[in-house]
Amino acid sequence: MEKSEEALAGRRVVVTRAAEQAGELVRELEGMGAEVVRLPMVAFAVPEDWGAMDEALGRLAEFDAILFTSQNAVRFFAGRCAGNAAAREAIASSRHLIAAVGTATARAAMDEGLRVDFVARNHSGEGLAREMQGLLAGRKVLLPRSDRADERMPALLCEGGAKVTEVVAYRTVAPERPDEAVLGRVRRGEVDAIVFASPSAYQNLMQCLGAGGAGELAKLSERVQFAAIGATTAGAIRDAGARVAIEAREASAGCLAAAIAKYYERETATKEPAAGGAAPRQREARRA
Repeated sequence: MEKSEEALAGRRVVVTRAAEQAGELVRELEGMGAEVVRLPMVAFAVPEDWGAMDEALGRLAEFDAILFTSQNAVRFFAGRCAGNAAAREAIASSRHLIAAVGTATARAAMDEGLRVDFVARNHSGEGLAREMQGLLAGRKVLLPRSDRADERMPALLCEGGAKVTEVVAYRTVAPERPDEAVLGRVRRGEVDAIVFASPSAYQNLMQCLGAGGAGELAKLSERVQFAAIGATTAGAIRDAGARVAIEAREASAGCLAAAIAKYYERETATKEPAAGGAAPRQREARRA
């Protein structure tokens, strides 16, 4: 879809991505005319114990492949490698097959000086596992991931005959001080859309809203459009009882912004508010 500077004019969009990861998405949305409200619902931290990671890095030369499922996995892995001479030497040898879950993760790896041999067409951990099953049978695979990652991807790899070593590269944590003013606007439905890039972001927002958070968000999703990156995030939101109006299949800022713009362009074309959309009177007030 061709970008339009007016595609999201007058729309207020809440971005729940971590502060250090939101920049590109914010620029894309603002470039289409949206008013962006930042409400980081996730943050990232080093593992509580580096033991498993350091043990794997010490024998990195033994692995045949390294699979990265997120930009954070790349960032924390590369940061830990920087202080490990054996790991740096093994990476420099270029003998590993290095794969990434999508183009953004692949770009992050290349920015760290890593050669990327394979990028999944289906931008999910399970998609990467399925696409590489035939390539990894009998091979030793290192999988650095979040402490909250589920077991579906390593299970698929093991089913295909890979010998998987999974290590925690970073922790996904809740933000320390969510903006209460923004939370209030969300509660009152004074926004048009809320963007979620991970199940953790949705779960943390639910917890921030208190004991009735699950029900409150489910009701809110009938008035405000929830936008999700990928099937995993969308599925987690639906499993929690809420409606997902917008789903970007590709985990990139550009694709998500385009999906949001396309949704509202369809709404405008019908000349009727989409189900759950903000009332025209509200939107006119926001433009004032």
